[in-house]
Amino acid sequence: MFSLTLKDFQEVRARIAPHIKHTPLLTSRQLSEATGYETRLKAELFQRVGSYKIRGPLNKFALMPEEQKRRGVVCSSAGNHAQGVALAAKIHGIRAVVCIAANATPSKVAATKGYGAEVVLHGSIWDEANEKAKELVRTEGLTYVHPFDDEQLIAGQGTLGLEIVQDWADVDAVVVPIGGGGLISGVSMAVKSHNPKIRVIGVESSDGPAMQASIAAGRVETIDCKTVIDGLRVRRVGEINFSVVQRFVDDIVALPDKDIFEAMIWVMERCKLVVEGAAAAPVAALLAGQIKLKPGARVVAVLSGGNVNLQQLRGLGWN
Repeated sequence: MFSLTLKDFQEVRARIAPHIKHTPLLTSRQLSEATGYETRLKAELFQRVGSYKIRGPLNKFALMPEEQKRRGVVCSSAGNHAQGVALAAKIHGIRAVVCIAANATPSKVAATKGYGAEVVLHGSIWDEANEKAKELVRTEGLTYVHPFDDEQLIAGQGTLGLEIVQDWADVDAVVVPIGGGGLISGVSMAVKSHNPKIRVIGVESSDGPAMQASIAAGRVETIDCKTVIDGLRVRRVGEINFSVVQRFVDDIVALPDKDIFEAMIWVMERCKLVVEGAAAAPVAALLAGQIKLKPGARVVAVLSGGNVNLQQLRGLGWN
């Protein structure tokens, strides 16, 4: 059964430290006043590539056998995973191919190319692009890099949690967005390896609560995912991620896309930070009163990234 110790996370952190930023924990007086908790924001939007997604690939590529490095890697994504893999591969001198649906936002395609990856446009949805990536594994011998269901990626993402407890050792709770489960898997193990009493609470969109549904069923479930928030839009969470969440996550809450988008605006207006939808989910849950803790509890909300899809934001009719 996959599990990591505090020493494991410290070793991973030392391995990737030369290439990442130790992002800050920012205080938020207004969020604290609104919730009755002492809150801080883990500002991973200041990370390289604008999100936590570079941490995992950096760890994976550092441990990759030389033969696999020579052949190169492939992934399928139009978002943060693509950019994280692209830059991490560039740092390690590895060829990276990213398969993206042909109708992806041009700015995301440009950003992925800008970090040094080869981009293959294929299909009209992620599933079709992902099939192309798997084809390249077969035909070119590339190594597939899963966006979340991978032990080495989980270990890398968990270094975010290690930084939280290093900066605020007596934190009571950490609130984390959930898409496929890679981030919360790593963070939950990391913070509980420091102190098992720290509560870890996940936040999903109620328009696509894949992890919540799986935990309720006791097995990984494939759902009809309707959320439009990129970082939360997953029909099926990872098997490894599910196993870790079962053991280390204390609660999962879900709320509508509309509430999460309103929290994006709240963070922009009150905290002067530009965050993407998934990153705003923990703040949305706090503002909605869904995080139930003792008054004055010390709480960290993980702002997982700042790569906002401005085209999508302009098109929303929730104002």
